[in-house]
Amino acid sequence: MDWDCLSFNAATFIAGVIVLDLGADKFIDHTVVVGRRLGIPQTLIALLTAGAEYEELAVVVAAVLQHQTPLAIGNVMGSTISNILGAFSLGLLFHSGSIDFDWSAKLYTVVQFLITTVFVALAYFGKLNKTTGVILIVLFIVYLITIAYAIYRGVIDPPSQWDSDSDSDNENDDEIEDSEHARPAASETSPLLNGEHSGNLHERTNTFRSLFYHIYQLLIGFLLLSISGFILSHSANKIAEYFNLSGTVIGITILSFATTLPEKFVAVISGSRGHSGIMVASTAGSNIFLLTLCMGIVAVTGIPEDSTSAFTLFELAITWLSSALLLLIVALGLGHLAGITLLAVYITFLVLEFTVYRR
Repeated sequence: MDWDCLSFNAATFIAGVIVLDLGADKFIDHTVVVGRRLGIPQTLIALLTAGAEYEELAVVVAAVLQHQTPLAIGNVMGSTISNILGAFSLGLLFHSGSIDFDWSAKLYTVVQFLITTVFVALAYFGKLNKTTGVILIVLFIVYLITIAYAIYRGVIDPPSQWDSDSDSDNENDDEIEDSEHARPAASETSPLLNGEHSGNLHERTNTFRSLFYHIYQLLIGFLLLSISGFILSHSANKIAEYFNLSGTVIGITILSFATTLPEKFVAVISGSRGHSGIMVASTAGSNIFLLTLCMGIVAVTGIPEDSTSAFTLFELAITWLSSALLLLIVALGLGHLAGITLLAVYITFLVLEFTVYRR
């Protein structure tokens, strides 16, 4: 074994995770600002940012472009499992006070359970192809429209994400907007008309420059996502080769664990602050995004014949079981003991992947 090459790829993988997180934060934060400036409804912005897994989407696209479909499939399935067993479990463990899941949380879990069941059935019967891929993407669009309409009608609460970094960034954005709209008052010695005209012109100029700045930062975030996705998929594939592991095993364990670290952080913060609704909306929304849009993209690009057996029945069973457990926990309002159970199942799953189901 070439330890130098292994160390290099491991370091590259870690650096890729850091760049991926930075790129996702920058992309999401500035997307929110640009959306507000362009008059895009806040409901749509919330749906496209709170439950979106842009880190996984970047890795999936990069893996598909490098013809590493098993890695992409493994990352999607592993992330859905990790979001529930690894992240949501931590939220339950750190939750302060009694846990009470509202109607919105229960509805989100029902939707994600139904979508998970559809995906598992398609995968089990070998029906993940271009046609079903298009159906999954259309299902994602229908989900967005339906949830947006339900939020607009006040039937459910919009998904939200509790992230201290994002909060501070949004505060900075608000300060920027306030400073842009603020203009000096006309003094007694300044001409009134000229002052008003120059003030309006100055305000429009600043607004345009600020919009251009946020679009530029958004593109930088997108570029970081693209580069880090390529780095992660390439380095993960090399690490898999060193340990004689399949791309699916690496994707469903190490890669998915690393790319869902932000979700784990959000779960701990929201749980410790008693925001059970945020935990559920973030978890369910993320899994819906993964199993519809991300998996739809993988299927549309074409799954090679040698990739149809990329996942095992055990992995499909854990994917469905974790979704069912989330539905059960939210329906019954279970707390810390359920969190311990989920975490124990996740650890057991990882151990079995590297031992019994190693391939």
